[in-house]
Amino acid sequence: MASPIIFYDIPSTLSVNAWSPNTWKTRYALNIKGVAYKTEWVEYPDIEALAKKIGAPPTDVKADGSPSYTLPIINDPNTGKVVSDSFLIAKYLDETYPSGTTLFPPGTESLMAALESGVVGGIKSILPYQLAVSCYILNPSSEKYFRATREATYEKKIEEFSPVGAQRDAHWAEAKTTIAAVDDWLSKNGGGKFVMGNTVTYADGILGGWLTWIKVVNGESSAVWKDFASWHGGRWGTYIANLQSYATVL
Repeated sequence: MASPIIFYDIPSTLSVNAWSPNTWKTRYALNIKGVAYKTEWVEYPDIEALAKKIGAPPTDVKADGSPSYTLPIINDPNTGKVVSDSFLIAKYLDETYPSGTTLFPPGTESLMAALESGVVGGIKSILPYQLAVSCYILNPSSEKYFRATREATYEKKIEEFSPVGAQRDAHWAEAKTTIAAVDDWLSKNGGGKFVMGNTVTYADGILGGWLTWIKVVNGESSAVWKDFASWHGGRWGTYIANLQSYATVL
């Protein structure tokens, strides 16, 4: 019997614990694929040491030229493989466990990469707001790390990323306009529940990961999520509801 894959994720103070869009992509991929896995929670300051310990490859390069290590990471005891980056993890799952649900139907890999670009572009204006809200739901050690690194990148305090008032309102109004392109794409899928009609794929890990981030860090009952979920004829709330069976946190 196969051993469960170890999936490394970042914890929070939320009851669901999982919150990061990038690790949610992998969580959706694992659940869609249907392979056995277990989550190990790693605070931000501990990610680099963990990655080096288990031999996970870096995913980027820091400003000083040193390697950057990020989650998600999976460690598969069945093959000895350690994989970083949500997209590469999904590809690994398809290659290694072909009997499960296919995450990348033939010829769709480049289209899914384009989808990710489109989704990120669609919500780009609210990313500063989302980063600020995310900071507030982290445990103390991760909150300190997250604040320091993001403030260094944006050269302003977290509280200044998207202040209450006209600026924030404008950011959300812009997102409603820009993500309409993704709504238009989905309107051409034959009325199905998922990105590719009624076939669930890694495209849903991508879109679901980003939308779940908005939902969980603001709260399902929050005015922010309820408003977002109602956009474009209720597209986003309905879509996330359709993915619920793949949103299990193990």
